[in-house]
Amino acid sequence: MSIVVSGLGVVSSLGIGVEENLTHLYSGQSGISLCPEILITNNNLPVGEIRYSNEQIKEKLGIPASKVISRTALLGMLAVKEAIIDSQIDVSSNKTGLISSTSVGGMDLTEIFFKDYIKDNTKGDIRQVLMHDCAASTKAICNYCNINGYSTTISTACSSSANAIIKGYNLLKHGVLDAVIVGGCDALSAFTLNGFKSLMILDKELCKPFDERRAGLNLGEGAGYIVLQREEDCNKKYCRLSGFANTNDAFHQTASSENGEGAYLAMNKALSMAGLYPESIDYINAHGTGTPNNDLTESIAISRIFNQNMPLICSTKSYTGHTLAASGGIEAVFSILSIKEGFVPESLNFAVPMHNGVIPNTTLHRQEINTVLSNSFGFGGNCSTLIFSKQ
Repeated sequence: MSIVVSGLGVVSSLGIGVEENLTHLYSGQSGISLCPEILITNNNLPVGEIRYSNEQIKEKLGIPASKVISRTALLGMLAVKEAIIDSQIDVSSNKTGLISSTSVGGMDLTEIFFKDYIKDNTKGDIRQVLMHDCAASTKAICNYCNINGYSTTISTACSSSANAIIKGYNLLKHGVLDAVIVGGCDALSAFTLNGFKSLMILDKELCKPFDERRAGLNLGEGAGYIVLQREEDCNKKYCRLSGFANTNDAFHQTASSENGEGAYLAMNKALSMAGLYPESIDYINAHGTGTPNNDLTESIAISRIFNQNMPLICSTKSYTGHTLAASGGIEAVFSILSIKEGFVPESLNFAVPMHNGVIPNTTLHRQEINTVLSNSFGFGGNCSTLIFSKQ
C-alpha cells in the first residue's frame, strides 16, 4: 500500500504559508531575530518568532478578538487550514482525521492567568487555563476547520510531529481513516525560554548547527502539517512516505547517548522499511539543534550509516529556530518541498567543521532530489526518522 502526501501547510518565523517559507529557504535568509519582539520576556535571546500578535493572527483567521485561544492553537489553525485547502480533502467526512502534536500547549495563556491569580486568588480568567492542556489546541483546530472525524494529540517532546505522521500512516494502512492531517504546533512562551535557559543549552548568538563553535539552540515557534492519503484516494501527490521508525536509546532525560544509538536505530530501521540503501538518500534534513551533545551524537549516527555515501545535509533550524513539537512537521514540509522544487537549502552560520562531525552544505544546491531522510529527536531519548520519496 502506498501512502502519499497530498497537502502542505506551514507557518514559521520565515513567514505564513508555503510560499513565504519557500522564498526564504531559497534566499538563505533566516527568520531568527536577535531578541523577542512579540513575546514579553526579560531574556534578550535570539528566537525564531512569528512577527504577528495573537490579535493579528485572529484577524487573519476571521476569529473575533475577544475569543480566548492559545497562540499554539492559532498557529496550528493557520497551517492546518492551508494543508486542507491544498489537498482538497473532505473534512466533514468521519473518515478524515487530525493528529496534532504540541509540547508547550497553552502555556502562553496560563502565564497571563497566573499574573493576575498570584496577586489575588479571586482574579484571573479561567478560560485561559482551559487552553493549557495539549489536547485543547487539537480540539480548537478541529472546531475551527470543521474536522469531525478521529482526532488525537501526541506529545513526545521534539519528535512529536514525526510521531504524529507515523501514527497517521498506520491509521490509513489499517483502514481507520481515508485522509489524515498530521503534524504539530508550538508557540514561544516565557516559561519555555526560561526552562531551556535553565538547561544551559541556549545560544546567546545565532545558532550554528554542526559547527565547532556551536553553543546551543535558538528557540522558535510555528506549525507544520501534511495531509496523508492512500495513493488511489488522492487528488494530488507530492511524494510518498516510504519509510519511518521510532526508537529510544533510554540514556538520559535530555541528552542523547554518546554513540547516538537511538538516532542510528531510527535511521537504520526507516531505511529498512523503505527498502533503501544509504546511497539512495539524496538529502538529510538533520535534527541539527546546534547543541554540543545533539550535533555530535547525530553526526556519529549519520557517519555509522552513511560512511562513504554521505548525502547533502542541512539543519533548517538555522532558519526557523527549534520549534519543539512543531519541528518534525515543519521540516517534513521543507523536505517535501526539496523533492518538489529540486533544491537543498544552504546551512546558515556554519564555518568551522566539528571534530568527527558531518559537514553540512554551505551553498544552495539545485538538483533533482528523489529521496529525503528527516530526523526528529526528542527529550527522553525519543528518536524518529521519516523518509520521503518522489516515486
